[in-house]
Amino acid sequence: MRQFLVDEIPRRQMEEIEAYLKEKTVSSGMQEVFWLEIPEGMRSPIQEEHKTCGPHYLAIETGEDFVKFEFLVRCRERLRCDCIQYATPAQEAFLLNFAHTLIRAVDLTG
Repeated sequence: MRQFLVDEIPRRQMEEIEAYLKEKTVSSGMQEVFWLEIPEGMRSPIQEEHKTCGPHYLAIETGEDFVKFEFLVRCRERLRCDCIQYATPAQEAFLLNFAHTLIRAVDLTG
């Protein structure tokens, strides 16, 4: 799995990260997994064709001292489909921008 991982995060900041994710993303139904929806116009051609599979998301997972940003685009309605694929360069940039915004928001830069 291709992913961007930030680890060794202090507990206080993990609480801030989880609060931020609850505010800015969609709940996956699992406590430690959040969905970041791929915006309209940023979906790949096959994801646009498969609108009934959507919405399409990137997963963000939290743990005791980490936050993991996964580069696999998933869909809400199916577990297997051709529209489930690794992020395009634009989708990767979108996810990394979100990750960096979160890092700055909870002051993980120090």
